[in-house]
Amino acid sequence: MVAVHFFENRKLLLSQLRENIPSKGDDLKIKGRKGTVVLVNDIDEKNVHVEIALEKVVKKNLALDNAKKKRR
Repeated sequence: MVAVHFFENRKLLLSQLRENIPSKGDDLKIKGRKGTVVLVNDIDEKNVHVEIALEKVVKKNLALDNAKKKRR
């Protein structure tokens, strides 16, 4: 078992005990967000730091129809 620490822009996102270590270019899903592995650093025999790049979250703005608003 290896402690795998996932980072994005030097911010810790997740730490897990895992049997397998992700390799560079693997696709991951962390906290519901898709990402790819950019860099894998072996710190020692029990710790691994994994740098990932998450996809940007696109928020859709709903256009409100002013005719449907309740007037006073």
